[in-house]
Amino acid sequence: MHYLDESHIFLFLLQVFVLLLCARGLGELFRRWKQPALTAELLVGIVLGPTLLGRFLPEIQQALFPSDAIQQSMLETVAWLGALFLLLDTGLEIDFSIAWRQRGKALAIALTDIVTPIALAFLAVFLIPDSYLVDPGRRIIFSLFMATVMAISAMPVAARCLHDLNLLKTDLGFLAMSALAVNDIIGWVLFAVILGIFTTQTVALASILLVFAGTVGFSILVLTVGRKGSSRLFNELKARQFPEPATSLTVTLLLGLLFGSITQKLGIHAMFGFFLAGVVVGEAKSLSEDTRRVIAQMVYSLFVPLFFANIGLKIDFAANFNLGLVALISAVGIGGRYLGTWIGVNLTGVPRVNRHLLAITHTPGGMMQIVVALLALESHLIQASVFVAIVFSAVVSSVVMGPWMAHALARRRAVSPLKFLDKDTVVPNLPETGRNAALRVLAEHVAPHASGIPAAQIAALALSREMEFGTGIGSGVAIPHVRLDALRNPVLAYGRCAEGLDWDAPDAVPVHHVFFLASAEGAEDVHVQLLAQIARALARPENRLHLAEAPDAPALYEALNAVLAPPAKAP
Repeated sequence: MHYLDESHIFLFLLQVFVLLLCARGLGELFRRWKQPALTAELLVGIVLGPTLLGRFLPEIQQALFPSDAIQQSMLETVAWLGALFLLLDTGLEIDFSIAWRQRGKALAIALTDIVTPIALAFLAVFLIPDSYLVDPGRRIIFSLFMATVMAISAMPVAARCLHDLNLLKTDLGFLAMSALAVNDIIGWVLFAVILGIFTTQTVALASILLVFAGTVGFSILVLTVGRKGSSRLFNELKARQFPEPATSLTVTLLLGLLFGSITQKLGIHAMFGFFLAGVVVGEAKSLSEDTRRVIAQMVYSLFVPLFFANIGLKIDFAANFNLGLVALISAVGIGGRYLGTWIGVNLTGVPRVNRHLLAITHTPGGMMQIVVALLALESHLIQASVFVAIVFSAVVSSVVMGPWMAHALARRRAVSPLKFLDKDTVVPNLPETGRNAALRVLAEHVAPHASGIPAAQIAALALSREMEFGTGIGSGVAIPHVRLDALRNPVLAYGRCAEGLDWDAPDAVPVHHVFFLASAEGAEDVHVQLLAQIARALARPENRLHLAEAPDAPALYEALNAVLAPPAKAP
């Protein structure tokens, strides 16, 4: 029997150092290229694993990553912690209450985005040769799993792309994230059921019903009783002024461990429990954006890079690469998710101008597909060649989403924010008493231009919108917005607060610049364009400084004209 000794610890530390250094370093480079860090993290594992280093310099590869069982177990354990924490953070990104309030449109889009790719993928995969199956006798289970994989969309990838294009805080981003939240929940329930059925090693109706009942029953219990209990718990922690973010982080991890243990015991894998724990914790309104950011940074800076880099150490991607299989899974997955969302947005009456963009937001598979596929590989549900094809499909769908959305957005008609900004809607000194007071002041400046709509009504709509989906975008900027049916043209107001306002922004920076936009229903194209252009202009530090230095209202209005002016076209 072999025991853990100092050589194992030394090599483990060296492995983590090499993987983390390369994955994080290359990941930051990929981010500058507007590409997902996931691609870089996988690439590091592929380079250091059997695919490249093991093929050309096997002695070095074995010295750094030997096949010793203890050594592999140490790295594997940390990597799986990364997968569990990734699911926890994914759940945190889901606001179930918002998705539920949007259940008409969000549920319809999510259902068509689940059913359509599942149907297309099931038919396509069911016909592939037996050589791609671990057990040809279980073709139906295999096809159901593959269909579910191709139906799951990557909400973190979509959120990052919407953020980079300054669309996350718009109504389009609000609906997209709500639909993706429902998609994630339904998709993970389906996968948990399928994996549970497969691991029972029987297709008896009683076993299937037991797995289904356990998965759905626990999900309902968590999303009802557990969700309310979580909110009360975090409210109590906040009232007692426990140290933050340490207390919330500890409680979140404890809930993840508890729910993960329960779902693992139920036979539906611990990952599903961590995902549900994230969902119920994310419901707690007293959990600040800063705390959520700390959790996300911990997960994505340490555990996630090790998890995805470790995948490349386990499999020879070159030996298991099948171009036909990659093309099939990529085409059916991306095409099915796009078509499913397109059907949903048409059924729900989403404005035509937003339908293409919303459909694109559901196309990436990203991290979630790879995590699900790895679980299936570890459970001997799929072969290595199928796993590699899923990984490539997930990477391709994540890489193309950003340029695809940017191209779709660039085709829209350009609209300048200055067209809707007047001198009398510029407020150089917002009250420092809080967000609500600032919104009321800006609503009073919008009201005279808003077809006689009372300022109190405008302010109430803005406050309601803030409670559902905060509009702080970071860097000291917030862009609250409302929809007013009676409004003929958009109205834009700007307010400045020297001291800064607590807006619960993602970066926890006080807000100094508030752009208040009121637009009519049906003006989605103008609405999205204005918000995106404002966010893009204020992302530049020199523009924020220019606004901050304006001494009075006339100078501030001139500064706004300079900051928000469209860029000059090249000769």
